[in-house]
Amino acid sequence: MLRQFLSKLPRKSGKSDSPELTRSTSCTTAGSTPQPHRSNSLNLGSGRPCAPKRTSSAVFPASVVAGIEPLLPFKDVPNSEKMNLFVSKVSLCCVTFDFTDPTKNLIEKDVKRQTLLELLDFVSGSVRFSEPAILAMCRMCAVNLFRVFPPNYRSAVSNGGENDDDEPMFDPAWPHLQIVYDLLVKFITSSCLDAKVAKKYIDHSFILRLLDLFDSEDPRERDCLKTILHRVYGKFMVHRPFIRKAISNIFYRFVFEIERHNGIAELLEIFGSIISGFALPLKEEHKIFLWRVLIPLHKPKSLGVYFQQLSYCVSQFIEKEPKLCSTVIRGLLKYWPITNSQKELMFLGELEEILEAINMVEFQKVMVPLFWRIGCCINSFHFQVAERALFFWNNDQIVNLIAHNRHVILPIILPALEKNAQNHWNHAVLNLTINVRKMFMEMDDQLFISCHIHFKEEEAKVSILSEKRKEAWKQLENAASLKPIAGNTAVLVTPLATPIAY
Repeated sequence: MLRQFLSKLPRKSGKSDSPELTRSTSCTTAGSTPQPHRSNSLNLGSGRPCAPKRTSSAVFPASVVAGIEPLLPFKDVPNSEKMNLFVSKVSLCCVTFDFTDPTKNLIEKDVKRQTLLELLDFVSGSVRFSEPAILAMCRMCAVNLFRVFPPNYRSAVSNGGENDDDEPMFDPAWPHLQIVYDLLVKFITSSCLDAKVAKKYIDHSFILRLLDLFDSEDPRERDCLKTILHRVYGKFMVHRPFIRKAISNIFYRFVFEIERHNGIAELLEIFGSIISGFALPLKEEHKIFLWRVLIPLHKPKSLGVYFQQLSYCVSQFIEKEPKLCSTVIRGLLKYWPITNSQKELMFLGELEEILEAINMVEFQKVMVPLFWRIGCCINSFHFQVAERALFFWNNDQIVNLIAHNRHVILPIILPALEKNAQNHWNHAVLNLTINVRKMFMEMDDQLFISCHIHFKEEEAKVSILSEKRKEAWKQLENAASLKPIAGNTAVLVTPLATPIAY
């Protein structure tokens, strides 16, 4: 029966669906032409003779596997041969199949799936992995996992913005991919894996290909990748600087070039745990990452997709070093959205969290531009933005900071409050504005009266200038109407008093 199973593997030669690691030996795909096994093995179908004690040399290289039948259960071989059997089974799993057609190669896919499950159980054990086993395992993962994704036409149409109507796309090969991912996680986290040996194969090239997979549209795959990269970062200390740099490069490209990537939220979640492990005082490299990577990540239109993870990373930096509060606030003001109200609400929420952690010295460095921006938000015609900005005065920590610096803040914020009190359309915003005015009056009545008088004076000056400007235009219009038109003389067109009829 087993002989019949493997005899159905395709005989047409072809390339692997995915590139392999650059190693001295190679694997096969569902299109390879392997040689027959011994009498108790599965026949992979070429019909050509081979060495009596060699199993499918095209699939199981002679330099790696010698005389081990891959479909034997681990319990049926002595302990001394289990690692060779492991390599044979791993090599068998290098055969890849087309999962877009669910009716093709059903038997072969099932054989591979069962073999992967056997490997998963074996890796959970306590057998120390040899170097050929590590090589074979890394190669098998590369063959099955590393692939080029098709163009994402849906994202191209949406220009990188978030669209709640878009449902995630799921990979049809996921039933096999999930087992390979689980196997890789178990393998990396195994106490029987020697990191000094494994780092030769889980190298920079392997990590880069792993990071490329984060652009997968399948959220299940990105979640598995997040776990694997966590484990790689924890186990291989020698690779940590490279991983941080490689992730930074993905962020740079996302912000400054394409503004389209499916795995930004997952990569930021990984970086959140990395930041929490930074030693104090923070290195200059880490501060540069905050300013050059995390702050510009507030710029893309799709901020809402990864805002929670980004905000957590920023808060981790502030928790490590509170002096960075003023730096972060300057960055937020630099990238403050002008025409996107939803992003403004996110910025205001993050700003409130930062102000809860800021000290007085850092607050005084940024309070003038900060409250000028808050004043603009208070006057926003989008009632949620105005309401969110006025909610700052419900926070005791922020009110305390304002009270200590009221001589600077009140002259900046009072004009915005007065404009709202006079003509804002939303009753909730109007009531909140009146409450904030009362708070300032209770803080310092004399200061409030002084600022209010100054505001009225400035308002009168603006009104006088506006009248003068209108009068000047009237005079120009009258002068132009009295002068005859000749040749190419420019004509001043007076706006029509009546509306245009449609």
